[in-house]
Amino acid sequence: MPAKKDETRKELSPEQLEALLRALKTRFEKNMNRHMGLEWAKVQAKLEASTEKLWSLNEMERTGGEPDVVGHDKKTGEYIYCDCSAESPKGRRNVCYDREGLEARKSHRPENSAIDMAAAMGIELLTEEQYRELQKLGDFDTKTSSWVKTPSDIRKLGGALFADRRYDNVFVYHNSAPSYYGVRAFRGLLRV
Repeated sequence: MPAKKDETRKELSPEQLEALLRALKTRFEKNMNRHMGLEWAKVQAKLEASTEKLWSLNEMERTGGEPDVVGHDKKTGEYIYCDCSAESPKGRRNVCYDREGLEARKSHRPENSAIDMAAAMGIELLTEEQYRELQKLGDFDTKTSSWVKTPSDIRKLGGALFADRRYDNVFVYHNSAPSYYGVRAFRGLLRV
């Protein structure tokens, strides 16, 4: 029963917090090209002041996203975390785009949707623009693909967008929202 209480309160145990901060610091220091000019001590201070955001980062980590700082919003002072795993996060694959797409499936329904999972984790799906910006920091999704936030006019017509990197270029494609594949997940963004 205590685990459910932690999930409801969205707090980490001291052990989970220590492990998460250690993983985030190690990744931060290994990948300075993603966040030139930023200091870990300042990032850590922001993280430690936000229990719910730490819980969300832990969910990103737990599902294979390998979150890392990819920017700093000077206006708000927020650090921008994004899933930086080489391929789409393994713990988020085999999902439709959204609840409507999931419910439209007559058979072989997946367990979840990208939009619902992101909301439960307290993160946002990357937009196409954010996905393209991420790709400037490395080669992501060279064997997998990721759902991206779909404009409402496309979604109203039943479609959803996903993106990947092939032939050293970023491609954005479409599928019907109920579609799901073993190599497609979603990448998330969190502002701390």
